[in-house]
Amino acid sequence: MPRFAYTVLDARGQEAAGVLDAPTQSEAVSQLRQAGYFPTSVAEEGKAPKARAPKAAKVAKAAPKAKAAPGAKKSLGNITLFRRKTVKSKTLMIFTRQLATLIDAGLPLLRGLNVLSKQERDPVLRGAVEKIADSVQGGSTFSEGLAQHPRLFNKLFVSMVKAGEAGGVLELVLQRLAEFQEKAAKVRNKVKSAMFYPIAVMVIAVVIVCYLMVAIVPKFQQIFKDMLNGKPLPALTQGVIDVSEFVQAYYVWVAAGVALVVVGWKAWSRTAGGRRVIDKLKLRLPVFGDLTRKSAIARFTRTLGTLVTSGVPILQALTITSETADNALVSEAITRVHDSVKEGESIVSPMEGSGIFPPMVLSMVDVGEETGQLPDMLLKIAEVYDDEVDNSVAGLTSLLEPLMIIFLAVVVGTIVIALFLPLVTIIQEMSGGQG
Repeated sequence: MPRFAYTVLDARGQEAAGVLDAPTQSEAVSQLRQAGYFPTSVAEEGKAPKARAPKAAKVAKAAPKAKAAPGAKKSLGNITLFRRKTVKSKTLMIFTRQLATLIDAGLPLLRGLNVLSKQERDPVLRGAVEKIADSVQGGSTFSEGLAQHPRLFNKLFVSMVKAGEAGGVLELVLQRLAEFQEKAAKVRNKVKSAMFYPIAVMVIAVVIVCYLMVAIVPKFQQIFKDMLNGKPLPALTQGVIDVSEFVQAYYVWVAAGVALVVVGWKAWSRTAGGRRVIDKLKLRLPVFGDLTRKSAIARFTRTLGTLVTSGVPILQALTITSETADNALVSEAITRVHDSVKEGESIVSPMEGSGIFPPMVLSMVDVGEETGQLPDMLLKIAEVYDDEVDNSVAGLTSLLEPLMIIFLAVVVGTIVIALFLPLVTIIQEMSGGQG
């Protein structure tokens, strides 16, 4: 079995070295992590280990042209066809949690960043962390380094880190950030799962109908033409055949029209007016509106509560919350709350005037203001609405399953009935002729 020489950092940040037996390098790294160490170098005996993080950073500075851009895919010449500039929320969450653990264990920030950059597999995040480490080493603060990568670290992330630096509780703030990301991702995934089922059923229905119209209906049409000798078809059958002929004759235009509608919808939804109309529609949908509202409230209260608890000033926290809201109407309501607080008024009045927040939320916020426990009350509201989202998703799924099955049965059944109606007439004529 191969032997691997390793260099690790223990929980106190002390460096240690040794040799272990493992089938592969990945297995060796896994064994060291399970033992509670943070590997900085693992290489098979007799082979040169990888360069250490500080040295690598130094080489990168000396020859920046030789270093490939993270996430870039090369093409002919110097032209880049595609460059990924974002990372998955789960990847960012894991990085935040690991950095909080390292700092809490006593490692200096710079050393923690170097350790994480060395073991990070995502090239975009690894490149960003290396640049942030270089920035910190050059005398900048951690929050200033994060602000240089707005695509990866939004204003909420940067502001919380800045507050943690000012209060000397960076590891605590990072832990709160990781928890915030975990809970926000949980709610987002549940909403997506609720939306996935009806969309999947609609796609399946469209595929089945297109197949019937293009491949099956023309064959029955020929059978009816040969056997009915020009007799009129039932209205339902004739309607299905007309639709089939239209799809076959103009399928290119139909596909182009659908593509044009999709592109136009996306372009319109990116405008301020379009986004506002769509977000308003989302809140008023008969089935999904309640779920969208609860998800938006949970996100708003969790974001604001987490920011204020971490030491971010209330006005700045409201501005960040407004900018990171998923719904334009909720964002406008938060902006009105910001203006109200700026004038020395309460939070509850503009929230009540928006018509978005239910009485329970208004009552809890009012109590939080009066008792001076607003951040804790906001986080409690977020927990309550997390449970509400869970219940809504469960109820929505149980309601949509039979509705979608009935919808699919009606669509396909209508086409099948339309095709078999003339066959019944043909069978009756054949039976009458034989009699």
